[in-house]
Amino acid sequence: MEIPAALRTRLEHISDADDPRVAVYRDQKDQWLRARAEGGTGLHGGLFMAEGELVVRTLLRSRFEAVSALVAENRVRALADALAALPAHVPAYAASADVLEAIVGFDLHRGVLACGRVGRPLDAVSVVRRASVLVVAEELSNHDNLGSIFRSAAALVGPERAGVLLGPRCCDPLYRKCLRVSMGCALLVPFARVDPWPDALRAVRADGFTLIALTPDAGAVPIDEAARRAASSPRFKPALLVGAEGHGLSERALAASDLRVRIPIAPAVDSLNAAVAVAIALHRLAGVDGR
Repeated sequence: MEIPAALRTRLEHISDADDPRVAVYRDQKDQWLRARAEGGTGLHGGLFMAEGELVVRTLLRSRFEAVSALVAENRVRALADALAALPAHVPAYAASADVLEAIVGFDLHRGVLACGRVGRPLDAVSVVRRASVLVVAEELSNHDNLGSIFRSAAALVGPERAGVLLGPRCCDPLYRKCLRVSMGCALLVPFARVDPWPDALRAVRADGFTLIALTPDAGAVPIDEAARRAASSPRFKPALLVGAEGHGLSERALAASDLRVRIPIAPAVDSLNAAVAVAIALHRLAGVDGR
C-alpha cells in the first residue's frame, strides 16, 4: 500500500528513545499511566495503552479518544490508512524497531501502539438502558477472564446489544492486558461500574432484565431448561451474573438473582473457567442467531 503524501508529511520520526514526545510510551506501568481517580491525576493521568494492530484500529473507531500513535517504521505502510485518518491534532510517530524496543521495553505489541484517553466513564443507567443483554461481574480480578468476556459479548451478542457491569472490586477493562485479550472489544462493548453492590442490581431488574446467576450448584436450573424458558419469552433480557475463580458468586449476589443456572459438566471437574461459562451462557441464552 502506497503511503499517502499527507501521512508522509505529518509522520514524526523518533530516533532517540529519550525523546520527550514519546515519554508516555516509555516503560510505563498501567497504574502510573492511568493514575486515575476517574479522569486521572498526574502528568499522564487518565490514559491507557493499546497494543497491536487490531486493538489500535479498534481504538480509532471506538468512543475513546486517541492521544497519539507510535509504530515501527516497517509497519507504517500496513497502518497507512488508519494513521492518515487520525485527527489533525493527534500525532503519529514512527521509529526503527531498535528504538521502539528501547522506548517500550518489551515486545508484545508487534510494532504498533497507540495511547488513548479514558475520558468520562459511562454510568450504569445508560449502559443498562441501551443493552438487551448484560454480563454482570462480581470481584472478577483476572484480566484474562475479563478480556475474554468482552470478546465473547461482542462476538456472540454484538456491541450494539451487549453491556458489561462491573462490581466495585473488578479489574479495569482498559488495562493493556485486558484490552489485548479482548482483541479490543473492551473498547466497543459499553461498560460501567455498579455501586453499592449488590443493591444496585435492583435497577437492572427494574429495567426488565432477568438476573441469572451462573453457578455450579447442583440445585441450579440446567442451562437447557433456562434456554427453553428464554425461547418462550419474547421479551426475555438476560443479565448473566458471574463471580471470580475459586469462590464464585457471593451469597448476597446469589440472593439478588432471579434464577440460578448451571452448565452440566463431567463430575471429575468442579467448575468451568468464568470466561468459558459466560461464553456458553451467552451462546445459549442470547446468541446472535437467536432472538
